[in-house]
This record gives sequence, structure tokens and C-alpha cells, in this order.
Amino acid sequence: MSGARPALPDGDRDNDRVSDVRHVLVLPDRDSAEEVAEALAERFGVTEEPQLVRDALAGEDDAEDAQWLVVVEDPTGIHDPAKLDALADEYEGWLEAE
Repeated sequence: MSGARPALPDGDRDNDRVSDVRHVLVLPDRDSAEEVAEALAERFGVTEEPQLVRDALAGEDDAEDAQWLVVVEDPTGIHDPAKLDALADEYEGWLEAE
């Protein structure tokens, strides 16, 4: 028996080569979140539309007091977190650390 690994069927990958990554960018308002979602396609080539989520701040009664989350699925781990954070920063937001 040799030390070579058997070939994996299509769709399967070694654990060290695949990471199920989800990036969450936090933005101050819906307009900023929508602009960031558009910029993701233009600058990063994101083909799957990012999910926009309204995140009401705990303890706040005012509907205006909410952050917006832009959720980017990155199953291949190709998007640089530092660049995503820089994009969010342009809109007074940040990349949420996991």
C-alpha cells in the first residue's frame, strides 16, 4: 500500500483546502449596505447576491437605531478580509470578526 491519498470524487475536497467562510460586514444604514452589496460585485466579483439583514440594536426602541449586515458567502475563501474591511470602512462600517 502506497502513502498516496486516493482520488476524491468530484465535489469533495480535502479539509485543508476548503473552508466554509461567511463574511459579515456591518453598516450604519440600509443605503450603505445596498451600496456595499453593489460594490462587492464590481470590486470583488461576488456573483451570488449578498444577503442584507437589518440588525436592531439591543435595547433600542427607535426603528432608526439599527445596523445593517451584508452577509457574503465565500466557500472557497478567496475574498481577503482586510480588503472587505477596507470596503466597509469607506461606508463607516466594519468587517465583523468571527
